[in-house]
Amino acid sequence: MKIRIRGNSVRYRLTKTEVETFCKTGHVMENTHFPNSTFMYALQAREGTEKLRATFLGDTITLYLSKSLSTDWADNDTVGFSDTVTLESGEKLFLLVEKDFVCLDATIEDQADNYPNPLAD
Repeated sequence: MKIRIRGNSVRYRLTKTEVETFCKTGHVMENTHFPNSTFMYALQAREGTEKLRATFLGDTITLYLSKSLSTDWADNDTVGFSDTVTLESGEKLFLLVEKDFVCLDATIEDQADNYPNPLAD
């Protein structure tokens, strides 16, 4: 799972295996280790959650997705889910969770477990 944070925007990209794991278990997490701490980010299925939501507690960002939307995500053509959350301050937080496609340009990262890019060909 990859995370991209820019301003008030958080995006997760999941490989095929991660999407399948999430659909089966309702949870997927990634860790980044630093000398003094570990940063974690997770995707969690949750009953009663109609929209994509987020928390940042301790050293962990967790995005929550409706359990009803997540159960068959691995088997359908839905690319991802997004939502904009209005914070208490009035600021907007954009959230996006999506399947990770193979890049069309040259890259050095391993993409063997990514989804085929629909724009390739």
